[in-house]
Amino acid sequence: MVGLETPRLLLRRWCEEDVAPMTAVNADPEVMRWIGDGSVRNEQQTRGGIEAVEREWEAQGFGLFAVEVRATGELAGFTGLSIPDFLPEVLPAVEVGWRLGRAHWGQGLATEAATAAVRFGIEERGLERLVSIAQVGNDASERIMAKLGMQPFREAVDPSCGRRVRVFELSSDRYVTVIR
Repeated sequence: MVGLETPRLLLRRWCEEDVAPMTAVNADPEVMRWIGDGSVRNEQQTRGGIEAVEREWEAQGFGLFAVEVRATGELAGFTGLSIPDFLPEVLPAVEVGWRLGRAHWGQGLATEAATAAVRFGIEERGLERLVSIAQVGNDASERIMAKLGMQPFREAVDPSCGRRVRVFELSSDRYVTVIR
């Protein structure tokens, strides 16, 4: 089973006990403000999302990790790698993404977790390029992308909701000089 550790976090595969705390994260309108059309998600939708993530792990050898705070065992949210099927014009691509509950914002945890996910994708899975996608206006996510060494690549419209997005990218060559 794949798992990663950072100084403050454990990135691991999902379990049944993660459904309720992830549902609470997904039910927060402020957390979901920059996700798709901004709609919150209920327990059934969250469970379906976790099941889809686990299928992606089995099919691709990567996926979204549950992010657990090591000191407390609390689920903070997720980070990891996925295929951004919602934005076909950037495919083929693998996206690094994250979503943390508000209680975990402003502590550098998203950057810490996403850095580990980038390292995993490039060093462990041999990916040559990663992208990250944020809705225009989501400055917090764009700051994380910059900390990851990513550079703006293009703008597009998310066809699922009509919102403008910015796509950032990081090549494995740039990763070696910036992150590693």
